[in-house]
Amino acid sequence: MNVSTLLPFHLAIPVHDLKKSRDFYKNILGCEEGRSSDHWVDFNLFGHQLVIHYKEKSKEKIKTNPVDGKDVPIPHFGVVLEWNQFHNFSKKLIEKGVTFIIDPYIRFKGLAGEQATMFFKDPCGNALEFKSFKDFNQIFAK
Repeated sequence: MNVSTLLPFHLAIPVHDLKKSRDFYKNILGCEEGRSSDHWVDFNLFGHQLVIHYKEKSKEKIKTNPVDGKDVPIPHFGVVLEWNQFHNFSKKLIEKGVTFIIDPYIRFKGLAGEQATMFFKDPCGNALEFKSFKDFNQIFAK
C-alpha cells in the first residue's frame, strides 16, 4: 500500500489515571479530544484514532530491547511524522518539560533506515515513539 493512501489506525490503550492521561494527550501532545465517557476518551493523534481506557494499574514492568545502543521499551506505539513536523514536535515536547526515555536523535545515521526518533512515556507508563525519515522510501529499507 502506498504511504499516500494509508488510512488512519485505531489503537486503544489502558490508563490507570484517566484525568492525568486526558490532560497529557490533550495539552502536552496537542491531540484533539473526540467522544468520551467516564471510562474512556477518544483522541485525534496526528489523524489516527487513539482511545485511552481506564484500567487498574498493572504491576507488569516494561521490558526493553537493545536497538542502536539504546534500551527501547517494548511494547511502544507512535506515529511516523514528516521530517520538519518531527523536529517541531520534539522541540515543543522539550519546552513542555517531557522526560524522554530516549532523547530525540538520528538513529542508523548513514545506513538504510536512517531516522529521527524519540521515546517517552505517558503518565500511566505507556511508551511512545515518534519518528521520521528524510526519505520515506527508507521506512521498510533492509
